[in-house]
Amino acid sequence: MAELRWHPLIGDWVMIASHRQGRPQMPKDYCPFCPGSGVVPEDYVVYKHDNDFPALSQNPPRPDDVANDFFRVKEAYGKCEVILYSPHHTKTLPELPLWHIEKLVDLWQERFSAISADKKIKYVFIFENRGEAVGVTMPHPHGQIYGYSVIPKKIELEWAQAKKHKEETGECLFCRMLEEEQTDGRRVIFENDYFTVFLPFFSEYPYGVYIMPRRHLQNICQFTEAEKRAFAAVLKETAGMLDSLFDYQFPYMMCMHNAPVNLEESDAHYHFHVEFFPPMRSADKIKFNASSETGCWAHCNPTAPEEKAEELRNAHKKFCENKG
Repeated sequence: MAELRWHPLIGDWVMIASHRQGRPQMPKDYCPFCPGSGVVPEDYVVYKHDNDFPALSQNPPRPDDVANDFFRVKEAYGKCEVILYSPHHTKTLPELPLWHIEKLVDLWQERFSAISADKKIKYVFIFENRGEAVGVTMPHPHGQIYGYSVIPKKIELEWAQAKKHKEETGECLFCRMLEEEQTDGRRVIFENDYFTVFLPFFSEYPYGVYIMPRRHLQNICQFTEAEKRAFAAVLKETAGMLDSLFDYQFPYMMCMHNAPVNLEESDAHYHFHVEFFPPMRSADKIKFNASSETGCWAHCNPTAPEEKAEELRNAHKKFCENKG
């Protein structure tokens, strides 16, 4: 079963993908993403692999016969890809050299453009789930890309707020937010010439940092060569900073927010950025989403962002000193 079902209470589509229950937990002595498996090339730097258990497909099955004049279904049209970061089974993002991460950015850009070329696709989502704490069943370093035929609800809300702010003030909502964070300074973690890493004023997670380009741009394909190199550096340092917090491989969800694609209206009011959702609230405690967060979307951060920003600055300094 693979289809989209309409959620009338919130105006959103839910992916139903019961076939994904069969995803295997990989045995410790085998990895399909390592050279020699017969699944991937014998020699690669970064690599795109079509997801073996896709929730979305460009040749989707016909939806189950469960709809009526109230309950709506549609085909689970889209694209699901796995992006392999390295042929080395244990190499994580902070451990890769900058030239290697630049190759990864190249591949993200290539796949964003390729998936966007399908006019049925309305949103391209680049992301990484890292660690068992967020449900990862495949330890080989990788991320994923989903191409949706609809705009996901969170992106729809961001899009609407950014558009409203632009119409009311004439300025970019994201640029203003970044300006305010830089002016205040207490939640800024580190910067390079093109990107700023900060823990937002409204952070829902204790260590939920954002990466934002200083230049106003809408998607990852608009980077200059200098911005691409700077983005590779900021990704390496952000992931390394999180690992340095408690001296172990820190679990997280890394979510790149690009503007929607294939729309008739302009996307000029949107601003590319990256959001991290690390589940840990301390070295040995997970911040679970309980009733308030899950049932009402009323988030409660049990920590002060200004205090956690100081922890992150120290962790960033530690990572930079160790890698040097």
